[in-house]
Amino acid sequence: MSAQPGEGTDIPAEIDVHTTAGKLADLERRLDEAVHAGSAKAVEKQHAKGRKTARERIELLFDEGSFVELDELARHRSTAFGLEKNRPYGDGVVTGYGTIDGRQVCVFSQDFTVFGGSLGEVYGEKITKVMDLAIKTGCPIIGINEGAGARIQEGVVSLGLYGEIFRRNVHASGVIPQISMIMGSCAGGHVYSPAVTDFTVMVDGTSNMFITGPDVIKTVTGEDVSMEDLGGARTHNTKSGNAHYMGSDEEDAIEYVKALLSYLPQNNLDEAPTYDEVADTDFSDLDRTLDTIIPDSPNQPYDMHDVIKAVVDDEEFLEVQELFAPNIVVGFGRVEGHPVGVVANQPMQFAGTLDIDASEKAARFVRFCDAFNIPVLTFVDVPGFLPGTDQEWNGIIRRGAKLIYAYAEATVPLVTIITRKAYGGAYDVMGSKHLGADINLAWPTAQIAVMGAQGAANIVHRKTLKKVEEEGGDVEAKRAELIDDYETTLANPYIAAERGYVDAVISPHETRVEIVRALRLLRSKRETLPAKKHGNIPL
Repeated sequence: MSAQPGEGTDIPAEIDVHTTAGKLADLERRLDEAVHAGSAKAVEKQHAKGRKTARERIELLFDEGSFVELDELARHRSTAFGLEKNRPYGDGVVTGYGTIDGRQVCVFSQDFTVFGGSLGEVYGEKITKVMDLAIKTGCPIIGINEGAGARIQEGVVSLGLYGEIFRRNVHASGVIPQISMIMGSCAGGHVYSPAVTDFTVMVDGTSNMFITGPDVIKTVTGEDVSMEDLGGARTHNTKSGNAHYMGSDEEDAIEYVKALLSYLPQNNLDEAPTYDEVADTDFSDLDRTLDTIIPDSPNQPYDMHDVIKAVVDDEEFLEVQELFAPNIVVGFGRVEGHPVGVVANQPMQFAGTLDIDASEKAARFVRFCDAFNIPVLTFVDVPGFLPGTDQEWNGIIRRGAKLIYAYAEATVPLVTIITRKAYGGAYDVMGSKHLGADINLAWPTAQIAVMGAQGAANIVHRKTLKKVEEEGGDVEAKRAELIDDYETTLANPYIAAERGYVDAVISPHETRVEIVRALRLLRSKRETLPAKKHGNIPL
């Protein structure tokens, strides 16, 4: 009788391991056990929840037939609490490498059908081994996460392996792209590795992550919260900002990861994938739509997505963190077949103001692009920082400064286009010439000033307005006159152009062609910052 999955090393009587044929048959038996390490009931339960198994996810992610598994026959060595009676091959995680769209990628996929995906010694060793391989060979690593935290029966060794994984995440940061997929429930130590990686993708309705679960929270604080509200995909995509995309299902999440990889280099020393696509420098009908996109009223919004799509190749733009801090837009596109990162204020949300969440979202994205040599395009329409006690008390001074830090330390090509408002400190922060941007352009609709006309008129001409009021004059008419004077004198792009703060004032329809020309020039950019161990970003 054959051994059940994970029961031990008993060899069926019909297999004679003293012969070559027997040895081959024994290998096939072991490999079959490894593939079916989880029981049929556990797999059925997984499917009933709308989730795929670890191996099914790998099959969807990688090019057909390209996946090579590593450590398929690894098993735990623990004897505590009767674990020696249950030693499944693989120990609850599938690791290996293969190709995605022909490019080498390493992966680990946690198997919830074995020990609930909990991390033990061998499980952790398998992950650290494939991470080391990814770093050594300079290829991206994808972690497909679904697990219940540390394997309690194995004690402190589980915690030790978590630490080993975290350290490798940090060492790999900025060296190879790291992508995390949260495909089920992840708790405790399982959530910290994704937090250190570059992108985290979740699935609506079936994935969640948290440090402490609803039961513990209720016991300790008395607070009643559902698993979905506490750590579901929607929560982390809209409230915490811990996730960068919410897939409608697992297939959608996997397709997003494939699309994301297509914009990223293998490592920090390689170029991102490019396509031979010479831009047409004749102006198209789409280019000319930009001439009418800015409303006459400075308080009327427009959708910055329309500007972005008019500039990138084939109107294709892959947004990152679309549901979090929607007052700023970040994502990837291509210009002449070369990947670019895009950062843009969104007038449709909070008038495009910068708040804590928007500042941190953009800062993280700019730093990622800089780490992997991806040029950054910045589209500016920002009336300032969001006012309010919540913002001040929660640290907008320190946290907003992260965006200053990100732009100022970036050495990749930086091209900035001011479409409308660029007021106060927010003008400086959004990829200004003063922070090191290479090419800065402005539309004639740009208003580059210390503040908006209405606020400026009220402050600068306070005494004049008071005098008009005291004399019984028409205060509103005088204010309108002063606002008009301010707009004519200062709220325009020409003062900045006189001082070289913008390199050119261009018609909106020229934007795509000017960006193409700027990026062609900047492909040979070389800039080195002062030598140091590392800076002290205002965390």
